[in-house]
Amino acid sequence: MAEQNIEAKLKNLLKQEKIQLWNPPYTPEEEDTEPGEQHLQELAERYSSLVCLSVPEVVEALESVRLQAVNRGKGNKTYRETNRATVELLLPRDTKTDPRKKSFLETRLDVLVQELMDRIGEVYGLKCIKLILNGKTLSAAQRLDQQGVKNHSKMMVLRVSDAERKQQISEEEKKKNQNESIQRTQKGFQILSERDGTEDPGTTPFLEIADQKGNPLKIPHSEKKALILAMGFHEKGRSLMKRKQYDNALCHLLQADDQFGQCGSTLLSSVDNYAVLQLDIVWCYRALEALSCLDDGKMRLQRAEDCFLQCYGEQQQRLMMIKGNTGREEVLFLRLYLLQSLLSYIEGNDAQARRQLDKVEALYSRLCLDSEKMAQLMALGFSDREARLSLRACQGDVEGAAIHITNRRQEREELKQREREKRRRRMQSVSTLSELGFSRRDAARALHQADGDVDKAYGILLDSAHAAQATNNNTEGVVSQEKVEQLLYLGFQREVSEAALRLTGGDVQTATQLLVDNQGLLFPELLSVSPPSSSSSSSEPSTSSESTEDSELVNEVLEDISRHEEDYLDLTLEEENELINTMKTYLSRGHTHTHTV
Repeated sequence: MAEQNIEAKLKNLLKQEKIQLWNPPYTPEEEDTEPGEQHLQELAERYSSLVCLSVPEVVEALESVRLQAVNRGKGNKTYRETNRATVELLLPRDTKTDPRKKSFLETRLDVLVQELMDRIGEVYGLKCIKLILNGKTLSAAQRLDQQGVKNHSKMMVLRVSDAERKQQISEEEKKKNQNESIQRTQKGFQILSERDGTEDPGTTPFLEIADQKGNPLKIPHSEKKALILAMGFHEKGRSLMKRKQYDNALCHLLQADDQFGQCGSTLLSSVDNYAVLQLDIVWCYRALEALSCLDDGKMRLQRAEDCFLQCYGEQQQRLMMIKGNTGREEVLFLRLYLLQSLLSYIEGNDAQARRQLDKVEALYSRLCLDSEKMAQLMALGFSDREARLSLRACQGDVEGAAIHITNRRQEREELKQREREKRRRRMQSVSTLSELGFSRRDAARALHQADGDVDKAYGILLDSAHAAQATNNNTEGVVSQEKVEQLLYLGFQREVSEAALRLTGGDVQTATQLLVDNQGLLFPELLSVSPPSSSSSSSEPSTSSESTEDSELVNEVLEDISRHEEDYLDLTLEEENELINTMKTYLSRGHTHTHTV
């Protein structure tokens, strides 16, 4: 990280003075000739005081910048002459013997991603991998240029998880590079997203999207489905982050990002889930030491900041109105400012990095909790999560925190009671309608359409029954006994005669021609065409009779959904503290040099 900071500063100085290290006198025209070491030394002596580093350190950094520029120039020449692009690979940490050495590979851009993956596997001894470009997983079955890969593109190389390795049994599955874990997560949440609560929630779980007070939100079906998938992938990714499985977590978070992209911009700007996701993705970049994805990281952090501003208000006044305090959400801003500070440092902007870090430290001092206060609350029977969240909400006031936890518990219990009462009334209404002769499934669907109003649901069911009866009557007219007899008289069998009349709308002449053309035979699927039943929904298989596999998938994904609505705010700040100390060490180095120069 320090090397990136130094190089960024030197590049800015070189740009200001319009110095090109890849040209003489710093790089000779003849390749066999030694580089202009004396000129680099003179340049380092001038820049040393400006970047607060020793001359040898600046010489080493300038030589690294020079080599990068020379290699980039060679790459451009190779690309012009041979159409072979040079791509930079950000390899897994444990495959790099020298962390400072960058990895490059030449490739044509009109080849499949799988071909490049195979070469990476051969060169670096990596068997099962996936490639990430600008936060998107590259499809192994598509070409590089079709997915935005260009000359000098930077790509993350991630190992495939154990779950994915199991899936890659055949060559075809390898080419698709599909993640078994992601597939199972997606299928599980797809099943849940299709459920509308018309089944008994006790036996058939379903998901309902609610606001911060627990009130259900009315969202168009297509957006609701995408939002459930997005939030599901996000929950799975966060679960993996807690277990420090950042490679696999990032794959799930990027899937969540794709699903959020299918939601309307109005919806995204009104909930903080999308902002939290952007923070989590960049936090994974940091954990994987992939902050060379600088442009993508900056873009995501800006997105997060804009979203927080729209959701919470400029002074977090909206948040204050909804929750009565802002203490718990401040951990999100701490992480945002910390990541912004880190990216500023990597860009060589130490002043901006220090300003952001000052904000981080001010927040950290407020949010870092007194262990004695935590112990006092836990001695009262509260969990560590409850203690953390409530102390932050009440600015460290133990008595206020205890009252806050009690109130929150009461609110959650009242919400559960409302849900139980809502379920009881619904089941009672279903029973009432079923006693009138309607199936329980049709009654449940009608009640869902009528927002629980029994009278409206009854009207819906009657309208459906009348429509079905009218269809039946029309069909009976089309296939009248008289018309069937006419076809029987011509020598055709009853079953095919009735089917031909249904297909031709009761036209005897056209039905006769159809049978003659087919030598008195019709395909079996045409013979099975029959009038609709009294309710189209009653013929559908019930989700309660779903397969065992579906039940397992649903239960599997539900395990990753936190039962606490503020789990995403429950950060211990241990990792954040480590990064704060690392940043202070790097930034204080510059101060030390400034005082000694």
